[in-house]
Amino acid sequence: MSNGAVAVAPRVTITRVGEDASSILTNLFEHYLHDMAEWFGVETKDDGRYGYDPSLHWNRGDRVFLARVGGSLAGFAIVSTATKWLQAPDQYDMAEFFVIRRHRHSGVAETMATTVWNEFRGRWLVRVFERNAPAVPFWRRIVSTYTGGSYVEENPTIDGKKWVFLRFDNRAVRHGRN
Repeated sequence: MSNGAVAVAPRVTITRVGEDASSILTNLFEHYLHDMAEWFGVETKDDGRYGYDPSLHWNRGDRVFLARVGGSLAGFAIVSTATKWLQAPDQYDMAEFFVIRRHRHSGVAETMATTVWNEFRGRWLVRVFERNAPAVPFWRRIVSTYTGGSYVEENPTIDGKKWVFLRFDNRAVRHGRN
């Protein structure tokens, strides 16, 4: 992405950010963890916050993207390697993905996912915790649309948790190009 920002729709901008955006990412993670607590059993700390530390992502070399709608923060995407999940350091993993409720069902998520996938060509893993019921059909739909139906779905159980893995190689994808 040249200059770090790409306008991909009239109102949606996806920007790759660095460690200087840690406080923004920490704040957005409060909303994300609030939503995910239902499925992962995440508890708040004594001060009422989840207190997420984003340094893991910077230390690992993850790529972090922020979505904005008309200048307002709308969500984030974090890309890592699939090493932990597939022992495949040469594959991308959509490690974390979040859109603020206000901007859901508006095309922001699809725009962000497509922009990120187009930025990194290769083999991809999109993981969804099976109990995250709203996310499973969402990811199936946008991966299918993006790949023209050319993806593989797997349902592993890892550490007692059931997952939905959607895997594809976007080097051959024609439908998802912006």
